Amino acid sequence: MFVDTVSIKIESGKGGNGVATWRREKFIAYGGPDGGDGGAGGSVVLVADKTLNTLLDFKNRSLFKAEDGAKGERALRTGKSGEDLRIHVPLGTVVRDSRDGKVIADLVKDGQEVLVAEGGRGGRGNSRFKSNKNNAPYYCEPGESAIERELELELKMIADVGLLGFPNAGKSTLISQISAAKPKIADYAFTTIQPNLGVVKKDTGDGFLVADIPGLIEGASDGVGLGHNFLRHIERTKLLIHLVDVWGFTGSNIDKIQEFMYQNPVDNFNKINSELASFSDLLAEKKQIIAINKIEGYPDEELAEIKKKFEAIADSDPRVIGLHYISAVTGEGLEELKRASSKALDEIEFVVDPVLVHDDDLARDHDDSHFSINETYTKEGRVWVVHCGRLERQMRVTNIREIESLKYLYRIAKSIGIFEELKNLGAEVGDYLNIDGADFEIDEIVLA
Repeated sequence: MFVDTVSIKIESGKGGNGVATWRREKFIAYGGPDGGDGGAGGSVVLVADKTLNTLLDFKNRSLFKAEDGAKGERALRTGKSGEDLRIHVPLGTVVRDSRDGKVIADLVKDGQEVLVAEGGRGGRGNSRFKSNKNNAPYYCEPGESAIERELELELKMIADVGLLGFPNAGKSTLISQISAAKPKIADYAFTTIQPNLGVVKKDTGDGFLVADIPGLIEGASDGVGLGHNFLRHIERTKLLIHLVDVWGFTGSNIDKIQEFMYQNPVDNFNKINSELASFSDLLAEKKQIIAINKIEGYPDEELAEIKKKFEAIADSDPRVIGLHYISAVTGEGLEELKRASSKALDEIEFVVDPVLVHDDDLARDHDDSHFSINETYTKEGRVWVVHCGRLERQMRVTNIREIESLKYLYRIAKSIGIFEELKNLGAEVGDYLNIDGADFEIDEIVLA
């Protein structure tokens, strides 16, 4: 199954907490602080991988999370850092932040990487707070918070050659003949509902990748049918093989009732190019080889007339760099088409459609110092409940029975602006302050 758009949730690893411990060894009665730092959390990194061609692996997984860092240990030992999470995606994957839709990465080269969520730094142990003024700090620091975000991944498939044409032009049959791909083939509109990929072997022993793009219809550039979903895959091909049904028939599928009508093959050729031009300037200028298909059994006189018309197009249209008459069923003309395509690929410079990539500040934004304060009442009196990620993290490494540790918690609360906001809200001495489930009586120090 081919999947080209998914939404995923990612979360980097939290930094491990620092610890407040003391050196305790035989014959050393009053050892100093020896709490180690916490380990750094793992980061989330997207990696472009040329061996992948679908986003299917992301369909049934809701969260991708890197490993948390471990807490510090006594004897100045730093906690183990969390492992980075490296998520492999196909070449051509465009990454957007779900909140604003801005593109934050365009992964077009094998091995290209982008950091999408940085791991939190480990918190400092109490040994790091020792100074001339305080040689016995009882407090430590929590690990930095994780970064959580939702991303949208869109695959704009990168292939060397894109097979282009109306439904039933014979694209699936052609790719099955020139490569090892085995697409489902049937005689009805929208035979192909997803791109098929095949590798065509060259005389030199290597090969080139061909994408069988699902059949287009009029209005595809406006989103009619499956237009937008498939036109974006043509943008990143080096060359187009424009397959034209010499019989001129096109198909439609209305309420599951198949209808076919005759349209001139030249008209069909022009309509497809009109859709390309309406979708993007890049598609409008992409080089094409015209392959007139299904010539088996076609009347010679009528084929001669069609040849004249398409030869005139090839002479006048700078996009057209080759014209071939083939039968995807019998194999007639296919070797010549393969050689011409291989030669063209060696001569054409690959131009990737420009995608505006924005700076991604959110990938490194660990700031969780924003806060809210809610007023409530209990039997003890009025309580001001503070919700603040940074303060709650500090609370979890605070020994509230140790005065220096508590003072450090209060200094952080003051620096964030919580005490100032309490005064603005009308807090009074004797009220209670609730931080992460623990209540503290508000005194003059808080409201100073």
